[in-house]
Amino acid sequence: MGVDTGGAGDQGIMYGFACNETPEFLPKGLVLVHKLAKELENLRTNKTLTWLRPDGKTQVTFTDNELTSVLVSTQHSAEVTQEQIRKDLTDFLFIPILGDVSKLKILINPTGAFVQGGFEADTGLTGRKIMVDTYGGLIQHGGGCFSGKDCTKVDRSAAYMCRFAAKNIVVQGLAKECLVFVAYAIGQAEPVMVHAINENREDISHLLENKFDFKPQVIIERLGLRRPVFSATATYGHFGKAGLP
Repeated sequence: MGVDTGGAGDQGIMYGFACNETPEFLPKGLVLVHKLAKELENLRTNKTLTWLRPDGKTQVTFTDNELTSVLVSTQHSAEVTQEQIRKDLTDFLFIPILGDVSKLKILINPTGAFVQGGFEADTGLTGRKIMVDTYGGLIQHGGGCFSGKDCTKVDRSAAYMCRFAAKNIVVQGLAKECLVFVAYAIGQAEPVMVHAINENREDISHLLENKFDFKPQVIIERLGLRRPVFSATATYGHFGKAGLP
């Protein structure tokens, strides 16, 4: 009843964030983990490292804005040694992406081995990776995942619009960091709240006025969400990627 008339597909709060730390207007840590994960896949698919297997994940730690540790857990063939894995990943993954790693704490397969992977080793709810899909746990999240939902669900479309608005504010030099958040009632087109703050947590909501319309149907049309463009968002995050609106 509500969606067919252009209302929000669910209630909830959505957040969007941008900062000037990187060309992607995303936090450095998030950009690095996605680059590491993507290159891990590349090294497997182009057969540079033949012992690599499909399952894997990455993590980095910053202390006082300086990279201090990197963690990669990657599935591998049963024959390869952990020593060879460490050498290969250092040479082909860490140094090309991170540069000098001599001062970094490097953790690789901390359990000692990672032979069995995929669904036969570890299963969970599809779409649960809400933090790595957004801002790596550095920014608040309303709780709704993106993937598996169409554009009438504001969990997805409004979060995209919040990111779009925040990025525009940062690109224009109006803030170093911008967090936009919006709240909806199910079935209603007009949000019940639209708010924005900068890096000093100052209210900059006025920058959104007459520039960004957060009604679901307007978001869908402005961002072209019925093309659809969602398959490209299934891996390596939803933001800061070429070819997306």
